[in-house]
Amino acid sequence: MRYQEGEIPPELLAANSSNEMLLFTAIMGFVIGILFVYLGRTGKQLWMWTWGAGLVLCSLYLWFAIKNDIRVVDYLS
Repeated sequence: MRYQEGEIPPELLAANSSNEMLLFTAIMGFVIGILFVYLGRTGKQLWMWTWGAGLVLCSLYLWFAIKNDIRVVDYLS
């Protein structure tokens, strides 16, 4: 289903997501990122190592923002 500009229901926006679901996303991203780093180093794949490291950093930032009650979405609007 495609929405026109300004027609997206509020319940589908990231500002309405729960902290528990975002925390789960951060944990899963961290685990997958660590796996990518490990596999990238053992398989000598630089792209996998780079994506894994970036995913770990983004997941740590998301975890930090959730734990310190920083609402990134509020700052963007």
